[in-house]
Amino acid sequence: MGTDGTHLGPLQLAGERWVVGDDARPDAHWVELRPDGLHQHAPDSEGRLIPWSRLMTGIRLTWGKHSWDTNSRGLYTWGGMVAGSDRGWLHMTLRHPYKDDQLRFDRHARPYRAVDVLRLESLLRRLVDDGKPHLLGDPEWVGRAVAGLTGGKNSRLTQRSLRQAVTEALATAGPGTL
Repeated sequence: MGTDGTHLGPLQLAGERWVVGDDARPDAHWVELRPDGLHQHAPDSEGRLIPWSRLMTGIRLTWGKHSWDTNSRGLYTWGGMVAGSDRGWLHMTLRHPYKDDQLRFDRHARPYRAVDVLRLESLLRRLVDDGKPHLLGDPEWVGRAVAGLTGGKNSRLTQRSLRQAVTEALATAGPGTL
């Protein structure tokens, strides 16, 4: 697997698990990738679980105080870093029952490179589109996929280059054990 400190935008290895958002603060919101699905953690709450089988289309990341405020979805600095709020949202469409939903996470103190956030979003979309979001519940597989997506230049981002990076990372990560 990876080591603590391994990350791809807001996705970070924390001990033996992968999380989206800052799980180190006691008052933070964050999302854990578990074998059974996405688990939303929130202060003073047991959280909630969204099983992998419920995920459909429309998975994306936005930034802002409110989940419905998508004006800051693509705010980046000239240096290619995510700008804006200290709060992020993982949006998705769910089935049974069908509905749009979002999970809140709080950003880390470290900045997120735009390329890493876009690669993470592309990875999530590809896994959902291919019917394989359950692979995100395998920490070792996620470590291999993240290793294949990190690094590289923070420029010339096109849909084609994002698809190619994700395709190569999926090939490197292998089939997974789940």
